[in-house]
Amino acid sequence: MMNPKELIARRVAKELKDGDVVNLGIGLPTMVSNYIPKDVDITFQSENGMLGLGPTPLEGHEDYDLTNAGGKPVTMGIGGVIFDSSTSFGIIRGGHVDATVLGSLEVDEEGSISNWIIPGKMVPGMGGAMDLLVGAKKVIVAMQHTSNGKPKILKKCTLPYTAVKEVNMIVTEFGVMEITDRGIVLTELAPGVTLEEIKQATEATLIVSDNLKTMEV
Repeated sequence: MMNPKELIARRVAKELKDGDVVNLGIGLPTMVSNYIPKDVDITFQSENGMLGLGPTPLEGHEDYDLTNAGGKPVTMGIGGVIFDSSTSFGIIRGGHVDATVLGSLEVDEEGSISNWIIPGKMVPGMGGAMDLLVGAKKVIVAMQHTSNGKPKILKKCTLPYTAVKEVNMIVTEFGVMEITDRGIVLTELAPGVTLEEIKQATEATLIVSDNLKTMEV
């Protein structure tokens, strides 16, 4: 059985189009770059000032002078460039990022997202998530479906918002969901997952698409 995080990353990779400029959030989303088909040209951006990131470096080949916004070592592709944060956020706020892939603590039926702080716990800062959520043309949340058995896809977020009504798609190890004016539409089920299982693991109401299909990875 495929690792849940790998399953999610592989499915998200299929959502990205040739020529896209894409920002990957820290954690699980960074895995997406490992599964881009060779005939698809994606320009990956990191908000600490990089454009043209490559796949995750092989173990033992990390360069800790070259890290992404989460402090993790990265590689640079041919033609990659490094610049200051003001230029980087000019790219994000200027609407030049076609898609951003972010992890999350909670997402709700309206496409609102809470992913930057749990009250009472230490947090290093909000990073670029707020800018990316309102600046990117498409927002994909890549996360595991539950946390310690508790649903993360809710009727209403309970944690402080990062952004309101900005999420377009959610990909988990259970399936693929799109945020619409009607609510959350389930469009794909992961292999081996039943409709009953995903509904039980989701607090929000899921609208089942008439064209529901099995997730392709």
